Amino acid sequence: MTNGKADSTQSSGTAGGQAAPATAPLNLEALRDITYGMYVVASRKGNKFNAQIANTVFQITSQPPTIAVSINKKNLTHEFISDGKVFTASSLCEETPLPFIGRFGFKSGRDGNKLEGVNYKIGVTGAPIVIDNATSYVEARVIGQTDVGTHTVFVGEIVAADVLMKKACMTYGYYQTIKRGTTPQTAPTFIQKKVEAKPALARWRCLVCGWIYDPEKGDPDGDIKPGVAFEALPENYRCPICGAPKSQFEKLG
Repeated sequence: MTNGKADSTQSSGTAGGQAAPATAPLNLEALRDITYGMYVVASRKGNKFNAQIANTVFQITSQPPTIAVSINKKNLTHEFISDGKVFTASSLCEETPLPFIGRFGFKSGRDGNKLEGVNYKIGVTGAPIVIDNATSYVEARVIGQTDVGTHTVFVGEIVAADVLMKKACMTYGYYQTIKRGTTPQTAPTFIQKKVEAKPALARWRCLVCGWIYDPEKGDPDGDIKPGVAFEALPENYRCPICGAPKSQFEKLG
């Protein structure tokens, strides 16, 4: 009661008394603002190993220490974690080269050993822990899992963890904006969108992974400076993400 009169209520339940919209926006680009890291998640199946790039690794509890990871059911790593009930996650630093990410993110372990030539060690669970470009790692035994349609969220109790070097960790935002990386269609954060061409020097898109060569930015990982047209690139030039040859690029616009 105020001055003997009942307070009026706002039926909308929104600040300022504004009515709720009839339809709500669904701009999936907002998901880009959720903080993610970039990790190499690995597991074992018997005496076989496999690993992949993942960005949905997050801590669940501190006592006991548990983490979760979301893995696409189509990925070989999903099969390995489901069978071995263990997984490791190595946090990547900002300096990680795109070809390294492409090895684990755009190639399948069904076609070859992705760990060949990569420094790793065997953890207490018998699963591989990738050391190259990693700032730290955690190792976990699966204690639960949830089916979420295209993916499974595996929850693991941490059995080992360590810091390998003091460098800035690569966030998913850094990977997208600074490294100009692309996202596999099997990733939880994949968003299908149309790429518009620029009127200046033509951009070219990799038909295999979708990475775009922008002459205005060049390819820092490939020592290509800004201002070099795609046509002027050497014939042995390859996509920094998936390794596709120059012939597998299409001109935009």
